[in-house]
Amino acid sequence: MKKILLASLVLASLGCFAVQAQDAPGTNVPANGDWTGSGELGFASTTGNTRSQNLDAKLGLNQENAQWKNSFFLDALRSKSQVKVVNPDGTTYKKYNTTANRYDGGASVGYKLDPRSYIVGAGRYEHDDFGANRWQAIVSIGYGYIALKTQRTELSFEIGPGFKEYQPADTTVTVNGVSHPYTQDRQKEVVARGLVNYKYRLTANTSFENTFLMEAGSKDKYFQDDAGLNVSMTKKLSLKVGYEVRHHSTVLPGVKKTDTLATTNIVYNI
Repeated sequence: MKKILLASLVLASLGCFAVQAQDAPGTNVPANGDWTGSGELGFASTTGNTRSQNLDAKLGLNQENAQWKNSFFLDALRSKSQVKVVNPDGTTYKKYNTTANRYDGGASVGYKLDPRSYIVGAGRYEHDDFGANRWQAIVSIGYGYIALKTQRTELSFEIGPGFKEYQPADTTVTVNGVSHPYTQDRQKEVVARGLVNYKYRLTANTSFENTFLMEAGSKDKYFQDDAGLNVSMTKKLSLKVGYEVRHHSTVLPGVKKTDTLATTNIVYNI
């Protein structure tokens, strides 16, 4: 199985937020916190001159109490569109081509040392048919710190070492003028993992969240930033506009280092 460890690095702008923390983290944390979270779904389909189908789905769960700070997530992205294919004899036909097929999931378990600090173990797996890596898996252990936690704002970060294993995307080699598919060797490396999560409630029904992830090794450095603006329509339903950036420092020739994804999803709050 594909498994990996990863350690992370940290960001610097923590001090200015920490000074604002009037309420000590953990003050309003229940002794036995229930799991909370949300599920997101976005779907678009076109017919007529252009035929395409796009699906974006996300699930995120969190739990925090006096002793534990845990989380779980699962994301999926799939897109296909119809293209015209021309046969050697000049005839044409239409078929669907998959243009995006990605899913990833992960979990973290944090054991609190005090209301602010915790030890965290995390794991993440990602599969992407069109990415810089066909799949990558990371496991890590580290230190987490809740720098700010009030009724409106929350800021936490995690840092620690880990191990990562990944399969670079397939490429081609040319032998005697003929191109052949070539599967590259799996790569393994020790990495540093860093995670920063920031939440801010703008109004009673509008909130902003940004999560930054970094998995840095000597062979490849991976960065991911997810930003989202959530507007509640009812207690359970809301509308979310999101923007995601994924970046690899090392890719094959012809493969772009940065992928972006803009979404507008319906969110069901658990």
